[in-house]
Amino acid sequence: MPPETIRMPESLWAAVTPRGPELPQLEGRVQADVVIVGAGFTGLSTALHLREAGVDVAVVEAAEPGWGGSGRNNGQVIPTLTRPDPEDIVARHGAPGERFVALLRDCASILFDVARRYQIQAEQEQAGWIQPVHSPGRIRIAERRVRQWSKAGAAVELLSREQVRDMLGSDAWFGGFWNRTGGHVNPLALSRGLAHAVLDRGGRIFARSPVSRFERISNRWVVTTPHGEISGRALILATNAYTGEFEKSLAPDIAREVMPVRSWQMATEPLSEAARKTVIPGRQAMSDTHGELYFARYDARNRLVTGGALIGTDPERLKSQVGARLKRLWPQIGEVKFDYVWNGYVGMTSDFLPRIHHLGPDAFAWAGCNGRAVALSIAIGQELAKAAQGAPAQDLALPFTEPAPWVAHGLLRRLAPLMLMVYRRRDAAEIPDGPSGPPQPEHLVAWASNLRNRWRSS
Repeated sequence: MPPETIRMPESLWAAVTPRGPELPQLEGRVQADVVIVGAGFTGLSTALHLREAGVDVAVVEAAEPGWGGSGRNNGQVIPTLTRPDPEDIVARHGAPGERFVALLRDCASILFDVARRYQIQAEQEQAGWIQPVHSPGRIRIAERRVRQWSKAGAAVELLSREQVRDMLGSDAWFGGFWNRTGGHVNPLALSRGLAHAVLDRGGRIFARSPVSRFERISNRWVVTTPHGEISGRALILATNAYTGEFEKSLAPDIAREVMPVRSWQMATEPLSEAARKTVIPGRQAMSDTHGELYFARYDARNRLVTGGALIGTDPERLKSQVGARLKRLWPQIGEVKFDYVWNGYVGMTSDFLPRIHHLGPDAFAWAGCNGRAVALSIAIGQELAKAAQGAPAQDLALPFTEPAPWVAHGLLRRLAPLMLMVYRRRDAAEIPDGPSGPPQPEHLVAWASNLRNRWRSS
């Protein structure tokens, strides 16, 4: 994708957010102490924390700050992972996992503190995050998470069906839990606010400069773009689901260890005041236990910002599906009309755990947001800044692993949208997580093969 063809995708956030800073392309040879690839939440948070420590830092971005997942998501600030709970994380990573659990517990508060400290106007509301359960048996999910997160010191509370009905204005759910530190933001405004904060403190950001490669030369990391080259003592790769979007050979093992799944977002017309008083009256963020996730939050103009999964590319079909869902959940809304529909990639991993890597001397990367990166990426940026300054691993809340690419990544990427059918079937079952846990790559290949054979024989 040539830099001159890159445009910010249309979305609610692009329509309501003031323009970001004017930024130069990378041209010629440049040096910095730390070079960061990617100007999303992670890259900008890392850069900001490094500048606060007086470190010379430069960010190299293929498009502009917030162009990727950081500016396209729903903006829910959620201090948990999608599926793994604290005990799962510690079982996998041991002591580093314990430190990571503490970081995850605090990540929403870290985000809101950063926005306050740097006076970033991102329509932020720390009203909490609610995860209602969509069938009676799945209250076990909420009970397990409240138990484990309470033990980790999180501000969580188990909710009865009646409490969820009062808090969400719907009797569609059977209880759930509430994390008081969560909330929601305008993610593109947060991205652009972070960019301004980096620049105001003497950091550099180069836009429209897609990186084609990075390599270690004479004890320096050298990063190459179409019109320039920048070298640094340390390197941070912060490209997540967009790692292979501009240059497939940039970091192939990292690009292939996450599955870029298209996530659709949409915003209704502003709700009437009467509807707003009964639909999520406390303005919390909400996302439930469906695999085909039901989620919603308000923006600053009282639009419900929601979304859904879609097999195919027809947004009109998605409007019909999600509009009918909203009317079923909240009949008091009346007719549902959507003013904005947009999409972007979510970087999924096979076990729903993020991947954090030590790439070489003073070089680090992470990927695999699994739909929970808004708060987590800001907090991980804080830790990556420490790592780039030489902090030992035992002082970091970063459970490092080796890259683990998906087998048959290209095939699985084409088949991934069909997993929606699997999730719909599981959502109808009473067993909380299914008899064999989350779908694995080999399950997807076998399932798709069986489905294809059935079609051929029909």
